[in-house]
Amino acid sequence: MAVLRIRGTALGVALVPTAVAVVLLFGGATGRIGGSGTGAWTTVRWIAVGCALAVLLVAAAVAAVLVRASPAQSPTVPVDESSAPELYRMVRDLAERLQVPAPSAIALTPDCDSWLEERRPARTGAGPRLPRPRRRTEAVAPVLVIGSPFLWWMRVAELRALLAPVVAGTGPAADVEVAAARRFVRGLDAAVAIATPPPHVPRGRRWAALMRRPALAVLSWTSRALLRACRGHAAEMERAVAAWASERAQQVDYGLRIVAQEQVGLAYAGWDRLLTRVALPAWRIGRWPSRLDAGVVAALTELSRRDRLAEGFESRLGERPACDLLEEPGLVDEAASLLAARLFHGGPVEPGPDWSPVGWDDYPEQVVDRIWRSEAARLHRVLDELAPVTVDDSRATVARVLDRLAGGGGAEDLAASLMGAVAREEAAGRPTGPDGADAPVLVPVYQLQSPRTARELLTEHVIAMVCCAAVDTAGARPGLDWLDGPTLLVGGERRSDLAWPVGRLVEYGDAAPLRSWLGRAGVRLEKPVRLV
Repeated sequence: MAVLRIRGTALGVALVPTAVAVVLLFGGATGRIGGSGTGAWTTVRWIAVGCALAVLLVAAAVAAVLVRASPAQSPTVPVDESSAPELYRMVRDLAERLQVPAPSAIALTPDCDSWLEERRPARTGAGPRLPRPRRRTEAVAPVLVIGSPFLWWMRVAELRALLAPVVAGTGPAADVEVAAARRFVRGLDAAVAIATPPPHVPRGRRWAALMRRPALAVLSWTSRALLRACRGHAAEMERAVAAWASERAQQVDYGLRIVAQEQVGLAYAGWDRLLTRVALPAWRIGRWPSRLDAGVVAALTELSRRDRLAEGFESRLGERPACDLLEEPGLVDEAASLLAARLFHGGPVEPGPDWSPVGWDDYPEQVVDRIWRSEAARLHRVLDELAPVTVDDSRATVARVLDRLAGGGGAEDLAASLMGAVAREEAAGRPTGPDGADAPVLVPVYQLQSPRTARELLTEHVIAMVCCAAVDTAGARPGLDWLDGPTLLVGGERRSDLAWPVGRLVEYGDAAPLRSWLGRAGVRLEKPVRLV
């Protein structure tokens, strides 16, 4: 295969200077090339030996990185066979029907995707090392990674049909040449990563970094050149592997797989909506919903009630869900939900006082109401900073906000001040190291939303203030909408018509639509609201 030919060619090119040096040294020793005097041929020999040593050193460095390179591992939730025997049995039966090796293990990812991932056996410091395969034909089967929303939304038969082409990929993964080509490309990626210097180097290590820079530059250039040469061939190989796996999987539940693919698109839409509208507001205040996968089912069921395009999907819920293949679905859902918070928001690894789980029943009171109160309090703190107030005016009322924004004169300054206040609060809440310096903050792997603008931030705070007033003066309640997130319930009905009048007030200074809305909802503008 082309990737292995490139590897062989690179090895041959690396050995050419050594061969030339050996020929010159042997020829000089035997007197056939330039004799053994101190003339020009001696200089040529030393130059050839120096070039050969330099090339061998670079080749050895690249080869060492290639050999020691570990496969990249995605953050997942491992699923032991004891906690999901039926799921393992289903996957093994599927592999047997496809006549391919069974995956070595199963793991879950908090995303709507499934794939095979090669992993090395874990080693512990005190325990014995796991024995390595003695022959090149002995390969460790890859791990099957399954999207956790699929387990909760899909039925058992649909999940089996969806996983068929993925499990079929274990066949090519066991091929000696395919495995060797993948190891070579993976090693080149690792070499490029090692040769790329970090953006910030500690002061005590700057001299060491400067000394290593020439060697890293040579390693980077060599690795990138080889990677460019084999990138196209590697992509072609992976396309061929995928085509083979898809063709092999056609003999297993082919008709049902078409239905399963439709469920993939639906699950992805519901998962994205749940993360951005429901989970993200909770993550921002240090709470993480502990049953995100169960929330997917509720969100998609609600979608089937509202959208005619999703009509009929709710009828599937009478069939056995794939999460029944797990012994403890709730514990797995909680682990996947915590991992989702780390990936999509950057939360801590373990729960703590400022990072605690919340159930769906407690979400309205512990998340929605808390967000509204904190944003309303921040809005009034900024109002106090922008203009001196009297005793009657430091009061938190909707009337004060309307007076500030009516006419369009105060929105710009208020929005900018809110943006600065949010930035200061986030900086104050950043963890610090033992020396008082800022500790590294976990950066989300995936960005759910773009940063909010100052106007968007102001709109959110005004909506929060109005919702607090509706709860305190009009008998409204905080609620949870599975598709739209935090919502206001007035008279037991969801009110989704608040964004437009608030937007008119913020953008144009037109307070009439919002005053009309407040009057219909029975909200008292002059009555102070509770901010804590």
